[in-house]
Amino acid sequence: MKIVVIGTRGIPNIQGGVETHCEELYPRMVGLNYDVHLIRRTCYVPPGDNLTEYKGVQLHNIYTVRRITTETLLHTFLAVLWARKHGTDILHIHAVGPGIFTPFARMLGLKVVFTHHGPDYNRAKWGPVARFVLKVGERWGSAFANEIIVISKVIKDLLEDKYKRTDTNLIFNGATPPVFSDSTDFIKSLGLKPRNYVFTLGRFVEEKGFDLLIKAFNELKLNEYRLVIAGDADHEIPYTKQLKKLAGMHNVVLPGFLKGDELHQLFTHARLFVLPSFHEGLPISLLEAMSYRLPVLVSDIPANKQIYLSGNKYFTTGDEISLKNGLEKFLQEEFRPVDYDMTPYDWDKIALQTDAVYKKVIRSK
Repeated sequence: MKIVVIGTRGIPNIQGGVETHCEELYPRMVGLNYDVHLIRRTCYVPPGDNLTEYKGVQLHNIYTVRRITTETLLHTFLAVLWARKHGTDILHIHAVGPGIFTPFARMLGLKVVFTHHGPDYNRAKWGPVARFVLKVGERWGSAFANEIIVISKVIKDLLEDKYKRTDTNLIFNGATPPVFSDSTDFIKSLGLKPRNYVFTLGRFVEEKGFDLLIKAFNELKLNEYRLVIAGDADHEIPYTKQLKKLAGMHNVVLPGFLKGDELHQLFTHARLFVLPSFHEGLPISLLEAMSYRLPVLVSDIPANKQIYLSGNKYFTTGDEISLKNGLEKFLQEEFRPVDYDMTPYDWDKIALQTDAVYKKVIRSK
């Protein structure tokens, strides 16, 4: 069965939750005997990356401009046309922005699976027009897709309340098995010591709350600990520049977007993982931290609370004092690894659940 995947910037080693989701899921779908073709955005393909295949997934690059307001719409339109021209059994569209082309794909005779990764129109970076387009994408994706996958119970409830879609398929994001690293050369190169730093990672956008974390951490005046924020911005916006300036003022370590052993070292040797987000779908970074048995401190948004951590793992979203008090409490305690139930977040299980959705689409008239 041939699957064409669109709505992602691309794989492998491209920053983003949807990108990580696709990088983990689709090689496993190949292992289930699917012929998977994933469309990448040329502007995110790293220089020198001439890959045409990744772990069995066929990669195809389609041009788009790297412009925050137009790149997704242009790329998705061209990708739908590519899928129609080259043929596919199922077109799998990821995220609400690309979801706006679901009825167009159906008009062209394509069967569509739409994965809702979260209400992106709530992100702070969008203006009124972009928010409207994203809401239309959510509505049209929900109305016209043959099958809908939601990555969290929060999103499932949202689609039931807004669009009366009671037939969505709940399939969580996953976490890869941790790779514990005995090496410390990378963290030492950053001036860090094992268990003496607080760690977080993500895109440098306002809804991640990294500026709030820097301010709260700085208020503690704990010179023996450092704060590390891995990641970077997709687009240089005023907030990104302000965040990097704030980090520089307070001696925060910004190692950039990381993969492989460098990231494994940071997870392995961290003292605490913090996620201060104002908006998430189902955060893969948090699931990864849990797989490394790290203590975690996260905002009490619905997406985080559905993971059912104990009460002291949450702080009041957007409240600097609440975040500061949570940090202080954790850093005063002795470090102890935490055992979490990671069973629902197994990528192999998620691949089998996705396989069941694909088979349901093919059986449908």
